Amino acid sequence: MRTARFTLDPSFTVGEVNPRLFGSFVEHLGRCVYTGIFEPGHPTADADGLRQDVLDLVRELGVTAVRYPGGNFVSGYKWEDSVGPVEDRPRRLDLAWRSTETNRFGLSEYIAFLRKIGPRAEPMMAVNLGTRGVAEALELQEYANHPSGTALSDLRAEHGDKDPFGIRLWCLGNEMDGPWQTGHKTAEEYGRLAAETARAMRQIDPGVELVACGSSGQSMETFAEWEATVLKETYDLVDHISLHAYYEPHDGDIDSFLASAVDMESFIENVVATCDHVGARLKSKKRINLSFDEWNVWYMSQSQAEVAALDWPEAPRLLEDNYSVTDAVVLGSLLIALLRHADRVTVACLAQLVNVIAPIMTEPGGPAWRQTTFFPFAQASAHGRGEVLDVRVDSPTYDTRKYGEADLLHATAVRGEDGTVTVFAVNRGRTGPLGLEVALGGLGLSSVVEHSVLSDADPDARNTLAEPERVAPHAAEGTTLDDGRLSAVLEPLSWNVIRLA
Repeated sequence: MRTARFTLDPSFTVGEVNPRLFGSFVEHLGRCVYTGIFEPGHPTADADGLRQDVLDLVRELGVTAVRYPGGNFVSGYKWEDSVGPVEDRPRRLDLAWRSTETNRFGLSEYIAFLRKIGPRAEPMMAVNLGTRGVAEALELQEYANHPSGTALSDLRAEHGDKDPFGIRLWCLGNEMDGPWQTGHKTAEEYGRLAAETARAMRQIDPGVELVACGSSGQSMETFAEWEATVLKETYDLVDHISLHAYYEPHDGDIDSFLASAVDMESFIENVVATCDHVGARLKSKKRINLSFDEWNVWYMSQSQAEVAALDWPEAPRLLEDNYSVTDAVVLGSLLIALLRHADRVTVACLAQLVNVIAPIMTEPGGPAWRQTTFFPFAQASAHGRGEVLDVRVDSPTYDTRKYGEADLLHATAVRGEDGTVTVFAVNRGRTGPLGLEVALGGLGLSSVVEHSVLSDADPDARNTLAEPERVAPHAAEGTTLDDGRLSAVLEPLSWNVIRLA
């Protein structure tokens, strides 16, 4: 059996984990909203039409910042359509997903949903910089956040929301580098508009946090040049720049798929380098952080035909990927990549929350259940709070078609405020177990609290409506901590959470 090793020492750290790293994303796309989080008449629906079975799972998942209302949807979004009496709200064509939007769920309902998740759920609102601009962003900000005494803040109170929504975190548009985006712009056009919008929003509230659109992927032809141009205009006006990335296997190449985090880490490091280069050129002491506000496993190549075939239905079944154990292991590895860069990635949103490429699935009028990908996210959110320790693995490697040699072990570790340490580890190997040895210097740890593993003899095993509990984490055996050395065996193709005290 091959073995991977690394050393943990409290003197060598990456940075503190921002709770926003465990954010998610609710877009008006498919059934994410309608029959997902919102289904009046469902047996579990509360007075606001929110599914309480879904709320319970969202709380268990541990999501924090929730990005809304898009996504591509936001580039045609008229926020005024989503407020006031539901019966007066207009129906609109959504160009992004060739669907009809009823606006039965809107801004007030979104805030009510967050409040019912709990105090750690924070709004992350996107403004439309595709078909709209500065004036509409300011109007939305005033409606949402101004206490009272103006036309729009008083209108909010008239609509039943006396207290302001307190939205601090705002996205300045979505994927404006993408030709698919309604209102697509060049980097120069978007940079100027984002700067004007940011400057105006800060006139209302200097304390807002703003996210500028970065590239929609590292493979975009304009990648890096886009970031540099946008940041040249916005550097002193924004706090974050966004990254989006989705991963799927191509041509049956599972080995490369399992190494997807190699690309994610490269993407992060290249954007950091670009941000810091612009900062140096501007002679600024400010540091731009990263908002990885769309990431997931998504079988995108299968989805494009679905969307093209639509004829403006309401809440169609779209992008409802059913995730396997293999997908969950990849998602766990992507979480590890985010944690390993917690010094600069301070916001991240798993896209999306319910039904649409999501960890939670529902059936209209029926049950809700956890996908395989639910478990790595929930465990990382629960145990990945604190300070990330610097992990540099000495690992056996394997060959991939896309990324060359990749480590079999992908790992990180987080030290909590109480001194406990959680190791998150993925064995990318499909054919055999991987030994793990960790030297624990100066951490004062003496026992293994838990070693949880997500794996299965069938790497294609899934949770479905018929078998909602087919896949779940189980306890590993034989993991020991003796004389400052952790020893474990990682099952083939597995996501592992090892908690030490």
